[in-house]
Amino acid sequence: MKRVLVTGGAGFIGSHLCERLLKEGNDVICLDNYFTGSKKNIAHLLDNPYFELVRHDVTSPYFAEVDEIYNLACPASPVHYQYNPIKTIKTSVMGAINMLGLAKRVKARILQASTSEVYGDPEIHPQTEDYWGNVNPIGIRSCYDEGKRCAETLFMDYHNQNNVDIKIIRIFNTYGPNMNPDDGRVVSNFIVQALQNEDITIFGDGSQTRSFQYVDDLVEGMSRMMQTRHNFTGPVNIGNPNEFTILELAQNVIELTNSKSKIINLPLPQDDPTQRQPDISLAKKELDNWEPKIQLREGLQKTITYFDTLLKDQ
Repeated sequence: MKRVLVTGGAGFIGSHLCERLLKEGNDVICLDNYFTGSKKNIAHLLDNPYFELVRHDVTSPYFAEVDEIYNLACPASPVHYQYNPIKTIKTSVMGAINMLGLAKRVKARILQASTSEVYGDPEIHPQTEDYWGNVNPIGIRSCYDEGKRCAETLFMDYHNQNNVDIKIIRIFNTYGPNMNPDDGRVVSNFIVQALQNEDITIFGDGSQTRSFQYVDDLVEGMSRMMQTRHNFTGPVNIGNPNEFTILELAQNVIELTNSKSKIINLPLPQDDPTQRQPDISLAKKELDNWEPKIQLREGLQKTITYFDTLLKDQ
């Protein structure tokens, strides 16, 4: 049994990760300040004697004897990370410093949940891990993009200077149950609007592309990355390389929900990427042939079922 710390453990992705770690027989400490996470996401785990929930903000140091750390704490949707941009960048940077300090002291292996946003509005397509990105350092998204880029820097510096055992993954668009219905992300937006027969709002003309990854595939990739050989740090892209336009996503959601929603177009936000698609060659090579198993329509159906139940219970 390993003792595993998950920061942001009550969030969308963190809650799925905590559940998996417990099923594997680990002792799990879930850290969250509930800015975007929710106790509802992990309520079913609270009776497990090997699960510990701690209300804590990673911008302050935390001390525990642990074997592994998954550092997920940070608001990840534009609505949330732009609400308090200073807090967002402090969470990424100070959170990384505090968790790396803990990993250094207790000699734990630590995984950083970085993001495809480090590539900004990419000039190469698909994106490979050796691409340095095209990021506006003073734009409205930079609190998140640059915060995550700086966190990667800190991880590499702690590894090179102090030999901390690090892993870095770059997460591409992920969706699934436990998403916040008000988080402003495209999948949750479209599903909630469609289930309520409201207009589906597409920013821009809908020709911009994304690759959508179901949360179970991400958690599998994270788990495999944590188990890789000592001298392999990443970063590694974890995403689904199948590319869809935003318009295609909206049309799929309308069809799967039997919605009467109409599609309307609004102006494109500043610095919104026009393309986003992972090259997952490195993940396949280093993570025991990892690749996504759940494709868009299957994953959307599972997510629609979750949101349908959630909205009916409100």
